[in-house]
Amino acid sequence: MRALFLIPARGGSKGIPRKNIKKLGGRPLIYYTIDAARGIASDNDICVSTDDDEIIEVVREYGLSVPFKRPEELATDRAGSYEVIMHALKYYEDRGIYYDVVVLLQPTSPFRTARHIREAISLYDSSYDMVVSVIETDKNPYFVLFEEDKNGYLQRSKDGHFTRRQDCPKVYEYNGAIYVMNVDSLKSKSLGEFSKNVKYVMNNIDNVDLDTPLDWEFAEFLIAKRNGRRK
Repeated sequence: MRALFLIPARGGSKGIPRKNIKKLGGRPLIYYTIDAARGIASDNDICVSTDDDEIIEVVREYGLSVPFKRPEELATDRAGSYEVIMHALKYYEDRGIYYDVVVLLQPTSPFRTARHIREAISLYDSSYDMVVSVIETDKNPYFVLFEEDKNGYLQRSKDGHFTRRQDCPKVYEYNGAIYVMNVDSLKSKSLGEFSKNVKYVMNNIDNVDLDTPLDWEFAEFLIAKRNGRRK
C-alpha cells in the first residue's frame, strides 16, 4: 500500500494571520507536521500543497521540496479539501505515480506525531472509505445540545431519556489531525458521501487544533510546560 502524505497549507488565514509559518515554540508551525510525516514516510511521498511563495520558501529551507504551486482557484476560502486532494493526486498520476491512500495532515495540529499517524494507518483496510482522528466530545447531543422546534422551544438534538451524561452513548467529533483516505473512494464519491469511516481516538492534549489566538496561546503554554519538564 503506497500512501501520499499531503499537507495542505494555504497562505490566507483569518483567525490567525499567516499561521502555517507563524512561529510556535520558536519554529514555523508547519515544521511540526513535516516532522510527523517524516517520522513515517520518505520525503518523496510527502507533499506540501500551497499557493503561497513564502510558505514554499520556508518549507524548502527545511529541506523538503515543494513539487508544485497550488492554483489560485484552489486557494480561496471556498476551495474545499476534496479539490485540493484531487489536484495533488492528478499531479502525481500525470507523472506515472499512483497512490492507494492519501493521508491528509493539516498543519494546525502540532501535537499530532508520527506515532499517531502510524496507529491510524494500522486501522486502515481497503474496504473502508476513511480512518479519521477523533476525540470523544463532552458536548453530547443526547444530553447538553438543544435545537429550537417550530414553536421556538428548545428540544434535545437527539432523542434519549438519560438522567446522567455518563449513561449517554459516546459521541465523537473530528479533530482535524489525521485523515487516512481510500483513493478509490475519493475517485468515486465526495468526502461528504463517505460512509465507511472508522475512528482513531486521540486524547484532549494531542488533539489541540489551532484556529484562534486563544488556541495558539494554549499551544505555547503546552510547549513551554513540556520543555520545562525536559530541562
